[in-house]
Amino acid sequence: MTKTTFALIGTGIVGERIINQILAHPNAEIFAIFDGNQARLQEVADKYAISAVATLDELLATKPDWVYIGTPPVSHAPLAKEIAARGLNILSEKPLAHDAQDGAGMVRVASEAGVHTAMHFPLMYSPAVHEIKQALANKELGDIVRIELHTYFPEWPRKWQQNPWIASREQGGFIREVFPHYLQLMHHFFGDIDILSHETTYPEDVSLCETGVSALAKTSSGIPVVLNGLSGIGQEERLEFKVFGTEKVMTLRNWSELWVSVAYEEAQQISPSAQPASLLDACRAQLQGEDALIVSFEEGLKVQKWIDELLK
Repeated sequence: MTKTTFALIGTGIVGERIINQILAHPNAEIFAIFDGNQARLQEVADKYAISAVATLDELLATKPDWVYIGTPPVSHAPLAKEIAARGLNILSEKPLAHDAQDGAGMVRVASEAGVHTAMHFPLMYSPAVHEIKQALANKELGDIVRIELHTYFPEWPRKWQQNPWIASREQGGFIREVFPHYLQLMHHFFGDIDILSHETTYPEDVSLCETGVSALAKTSSGIPVVLNGLSGIGQEERLEFKVFGTEKVMTLRNWSELWVSVAYEEAQQISPSAQPASLLDACRAQLQGEDALIVSFEEGLKVQKWIDELLK
């Protein structure tokens, strides 16, 4: 069986994570990588002994099964247009685009070209998330009465994520960088959401991204949703996605920790037993016409619209 092949645009921190995943996968292969930062490109190429190309045209000419976009959001739409024009499938980093207008353009060009699309939402392939999904399917939590997301950052950007755009109002901020993961998760579990009200705070410097957001929303079935984010505060970073049920409450803490509580007892951390397929497995299955857990551009556009609304 032939390997699923990838070419990557962008060799930043997240792009390097994707490289590691592909290199560790027995049925995946990297044809080439490209980055406008030639020094970084060569550093990564040397580190992993993979082929670096000097231009986007050279990268697309390798004709991989999937082209990964791991660049700042404003570049996603023009890159997707070029990739789709070559008839190549597109795997994009989140958020889908700079805004919903660009995102709608990405959906359109991919559809017109008849290519597959996927997005890098790693939580979808997390054992903890699949444990929550199974518990919801089995109605272990009872009736779901509320969903909450709380994100706290002592500083933004985070120390490990320093780059020229991550703090900018144009492209950066935790609403664009962190919220999409959890909004997509809510959509996967509970369907569409409707943002009822929100307040987003910004610093006086108009070039800098948001410092806080509070929002009330509800799912299509009427479950209340609370969204809360704050940066520049005196505490450690903490992320909590909470699903409140009448029988149990499940909490996804700091991306991978799964906690379960019942009435009158302290929450207990549990080790998920689920072993879900990976994103790379899903990309492979998609090409073979099999059922695959893929977040398409169409779904990414829904998340993009909620992000745009929160940024207003």
